[in-house]
Amino acid sequence: MRSAAITGTGLYVPGEPIPNSVFDERHQEEIDQYLVEHRNIHQRYYMSDEQATSDLILPAAREAMKAARILPETLDLIIVATDTPDYISPSTAAVVQYELGAVHAGVFDLNTACAGFVTALDVAEKYIRSDEQYRHILVVGAYGMSKFLDQDDYKIATLFADGAGAVILSATADNAGVPPDNGILASLLYADGSYHDYMGIYAGGTRMPVTHSRIEAKDTLLRFVKRIPPETNARHWPRLIGNVLTRINKAPEDVHRYFFTQININSIRQTLDTLGIPHDRAHNIMHKYAYTGSACIPMAIADAADAHLLAPGDLIMLVGSGGGISMAVLALTWSYQT
Repeated sequence: MRSAAITGTGLYVPGEPIPNSVFDERHQEEIDQYLVEHRNIHQRYYMSDEQATSDLILPAAREAMKAARILPETLDLIIVATDTPDYISPSTAAVVQYELGAVHAGVFDLNTACAGFVTALDVAEKYIRSDEQYRHILVVGAYGMSKFLDQDDYKIATLFADGAGAVILSATADNAGVPPDNGILASLLYADGSYHDYMGIYAGGTRMPVTHSRIEAKDTLLRFVKRIPPETNARHWPRLIGNVLTRINKAPEDVHRYFFTQININSIRQTLDTLGIPHDRAHNIMHKYAYTGSACIPMAIADAADAHLLAPGDLIMLVGSGGGISMAVLALTWSYQT
């Protein structure tokens, strides 16, 4: 049976770092200390007015292809996971395909909010397993949330940032250096749609079209309408991780690195405590990039690869969580020397 493995990674953030002190000065509040102590956020990056989400994806995608030693025309499929697309229609993946010159690649976007990248990776793996025409798939998580933030609401605006992370997922049968039993091992998706109206960007679709006369400016921005229980991730993550590990006959301590959605450092630590795992098993990047939604997990993977923290044979666990609520957990064996 065919399997699929990550053969290249890349990340990109736009512009210059914006430190927490900018918000201290703007709002005349002690914001930096809270963000550092409770969120592990020190700085973030915002795209320019002229940039769109696809502009963040392209450098990350090129870096991933370079690492995988493939050319754009080698790609068979491009999946972009984002809830901040260039347009409602057509897909951002179509823009990426054109700009890369990936003339043989099919394309589509996928939106499960911040669980999007792990979900997209799961989908890509199933394409490779089930159909021999798919050999190399570009899977991207991208986030341009700065364009949907109310900067007067510093309790929300200071958390979010822009960036993109990309991986090349390849069929192991087409990569002589990758053992056939390496790659993606198991996955699990979970959702509780009763939370669909708790947080989101609610204007722009058919429920609330921007042409509607009653649309207000706030409706076009990210809104936290109701309070999601803060223990939600720490309650579900250990259960979902345990389910996936049981299916591959592994225990939490067998995982070399955990890559979590980077929204709340306390949820990550509570989950690791529940699993009985030291905190340094999680590779965190929010101190450098703040919260980049569907991009944060592939950015963290690329960051770990760049730091030579991953070696062939390492078992790693991806744990994504986003609005909706949607969650996605995936276990894989790392497949190349970084």
